[in-house]
Amino acid sequence: MYELYPLLIIGAIIGAISVIFVVAFCLMKDKKTAIGFDRNMKDGEIIKRLLAYAKPHAKSFILVLFVIIFSIAYDIISPIIIGNITEMIKGDFELSELYTTVIIYAGILIVSLISSYVQAIVLQKTGQRIVSKIREDLFEHIESLSHDQLHKNPVGKLVTRVVNDTNSISHMFTGILVNLVKNIFIVFGVLGAMLCLNYMLTLMVLCFVPFVILFTIIFRKFSRKAYRQVNNATTAINTYLSENLSGMKIIQIFNREDRKKEEFDQKNNHLGKCKREQMFTFGIFRPLVYMLYVASVMCLFYLGGRGYIDNISFLGQGISAGTIVTFYMYLNKFFNPIQALAEQFNMLQHAFASAEKIFTIFDIEPTVVDEPDAIELEKVEGEIEFRDVWFSYVPDEWVLKGVSFKVKAKETVAFVGSTGSGKTTILSLICRNYDIQKGQILIDGIDIKKIKISSLRRHFGQMLQDVFLFAGTIRSNIALHNEYTDEEINRVCEYVNANHFINRLPSGLDTEVRERGNNFSSGQRQLLSFARTIIHKPSVMILDEATSNIDTETEILIQNSLEKIMSIGTMLMVAHRLSTIQHADNIIVLSHGEIIEQGSHFELLEKKGKYHSLYMLQYNKEQLKRAD
Repeated sequence: MYELYPLLIIGAIIGAISVIFVVAFCLMKDKKTAIGFDRNMKDGEIIKRLLAYAKPHAKSFILVLFVIIFSIAYDIISPIIIGNITEMIKGDFELSELYTTVIIYAGILIVSLISSYVQAIVLQKTGQRIVSKIREDLFEHIESLSHDQLHKNPVGKLVTRVVNDTNSISHMFTGILVNLVKNIFIVFGVLGAMLCLNYMLTLMVLCFVPFVILFTIIFRKFSRKAYRQVNNATTAINTYLSENLSGMKIIQIFNREDRKKEEFDQKNNHLGKCKREQMFTFGIFRPLVYMLYVASVMCLFYLGGRGYIDNISFLGQGISAGTIVTFYMYLNKFFNPIQALAEQFNMLQHAFASAEKIFTIFDIEPTVVDEPDAIELEKVEGEIEFRDVWFSYVPDEWVLKGVSFKVKAKETVAFVGSTGSGKTTILSLICRNYDIQKGQILIDGIDIKKIKISSLRRHFGQMLQDVFLFAGTIRSNIALHNEYTDEEINRVCEYVNANHFINRLPSGLDTEVRERGNNFSSGQRQLLSFARTIIHKPSVMILDEATSNIDTETEILIQNSLEKIMSIGTMLMVAHRLSTIQHADNIIVLSHGEIIEQGSHFELLEKKGKYHSLYMLQYNKEQLKRAD
């Protein structure tokens, strides 16, 4: 009986550890939300959608599966060769026989290495093509979302989806899936080889498999929670960084650097904590599998040694020194893939979680889309009409209430009113940045919903108060990568008076534009915006608060530019300074989403209504400034 004590001690230790982890698993089993079971998409659906991207590269994956067979040959055959060499060295042998065996071993190793290299190259190329396609489709889909939908999804979140989450999918295609298949082949290949070699020792090894499965199931639950927490924490910190780096000037102006650093530290520490929990989870699982491996090696040496010494046979199979050496090597090749399988399976779940988040963005249906019978608008005269238009950003909180007006072609119309009266909203609706809830908006007598969005916007030029310039050069920001000659760009810059400052720059049109154009003044950015708009030859110009917060000298240049621009086509304006719109053909005064007055500058002054009050208020302020 004492001969079984070593085996009983090993069994007791493994059993005790198993009980501890089963208890821990049961305590967490009911806390599904804490573990990360917040996925709404089934694995089958995710796989189906991912396969749609993998399908065009089916030949590459078939080639990889074929190559895998050769790459695992070393893992299956090498232990047998080493075992044979052990037996060979024990007795009399010919040196040529040893050379032949070593050459076979080296040949198998070389074939395996070449196969692994080919596998890696093919997978990397294929995986990157798939991920590039996903990124392109995702970016294109984000471009199709309405302004309202983009506002609801923080920039940092979208960046995480396009960059971080697609990286997880990249790892799945370039390594996880194929290695998963490869390790399954190795496990079953090694198991088959061990069964052929010795039944008794193989049955001993199989006694450890239930514990491996048990630990893997428990590990899967804990690792899924860890992966999800890391993923969510990464998204949170990316979103925070995107927002606060964009608003760094405000942070500095109000001296809130220390407070923002504390907030960042909290998010950064939370991410660090999640990473540590993830490492802790793997730090427990790996030693557990290694413990099972060591235990199986101890049992192998104990049972194999006794069998060899006592010359015990089982079903006609004896145990030799070569058998023990071969099994020792097989044990390592058996447990390593099992450990890798568990980790790769959880990495696969992590990739699925990332894929679900990507597909969640894909599943956002754009709210502003082309009608099935939408037409291309080849030419626009510039006649615009609002017919009883109602619009709200939030349900039942109307920003526009039954707004109706008509703008004739080539006419200049200005919108005036207090903040929140609906001026900017009207300009956004004309370009279908949002869709109205009631009423009609017509361009040249055609409902804008019957016109393709790209065609509609092509005929509009929008100049906003907050000019956005891309990192690049002045030339690239004006042309927006369209094919325009330097002569055309220079001509339009001269037309809007932008040449006054461009010509003073050492590099002219090739002057670098830093992020958001922060190396130019507000007035210079606005003049570049005018040039960018004019060069695309729009039929309708939209000017939203473009002259606010601009110095007097630049305002004179912009006013001069506006006078030229007004002759190009229909112009719609929202201006903070009423002096800018005095020459407009029609001025529409808004209040709480309704039109309360409209007419020319002098007509509205004669009425002595809301416009008159606003004009006199600004006039008196300007007189006080001049007096000072």
